[in-house]
Amino acid sequence: MTADSRAEPGTVTGILANLRRAPRRLRRGSRDVIEAAVSQLFDAAARDPGAANSGEYRIEELARLAGTTTRNIRVYRDRGLLPAPLRVGRIALYNDTHLTRLRLVTSMLDRGYNIAHVKEMLAAWENGKSLADVLGLESAIAGTWTTEHPETMSRRAAEALIANPAAFTRLVDLEIIRVDGMSATITRPKLIAAFREISGYGVDIETLIDLHEQILPHLDAVSDLLVRAGADHVLGRINPGEALPEDTEIAELITMLVRFRTQAVASVTATLASSIESTIESMVGSLLSDVLAPPNA
Repeated sequence: MTADSRAEPGTVTGILANLRRAPRRLRRGSRDVIEAAVSQLFDAAARDPGAANSGEYRIEELARLAGTTTRNIRVYRDRGLLPAPLRVGRIALYNDTHLTRLRLVTSMLDRGYNIAHVKEMLAAWENGKSLADVLGLESAIAGTWTTEHPETMSRRAAEALIANPAAFTRLVDLEIIRVDGMSATITRPKLIAAFREISGYGVDIETLIDLHEQILPHLDAVSDLLVRAGADHVLGRINPGEALPEDTEIAELITMLVRFRTQAVASVTATLASSIESTIESMVGSLLSDVLAPPNA
């Protein structure tokens, strides 16, 4: 792929090129421009079909990770919704691009779109158009940079969702909910959904907020360690005081960080799940020991 082709609208290098063409005053003086550019860069890097891939999966593992079946994967591949896998002898290997695209396909099909419509939408996506802008399917893109999309509703609806005035106030203070007049925005809808589900078992939501506040600093520390590991590699290729690398190299560095984020999340999630499982097993084992112990033991 040539440098010119990589600078097409919607690609990392294309966004960098547009940013460089912006007036100097605008580039230096507007935080909004920088924030928007960062968001666009990471989103483009996350879905760049030409990016380096960090994972290789056989069809069974790909199906498991995407929550679908091997039969569906073969159908999607035959219909042109998935690119062909890499062939190593008789083994077919898929990568992170296949996984991201497969999650997008299954999400759109779940929304009621047929295969022909999905194929048309994927073509628009690959041409640099935003599915969110063109089709209103922002939440369908499983491979975008942002893991959660805020949900806006009336303040009354948000208060009813939490069903605890004190907890609502605390969530506002934590900026998990943002209030603007009579409307409210849930900035962490997955977290709120988890709070609501767990509170359905009888755990007070304020206890869950306490736990969140206690856990957050530890998660931030883990995040800092992981990101610094990836950032050290990137910053080692950028010499302060010297000219920045070419846009294509910057694009590769940004893409590397995005892929690093994917694998870091996967590794931490697996480790945390294993730790929680061990803790639960130990706790249940202790409970059963008490249940089975003789009354006078």
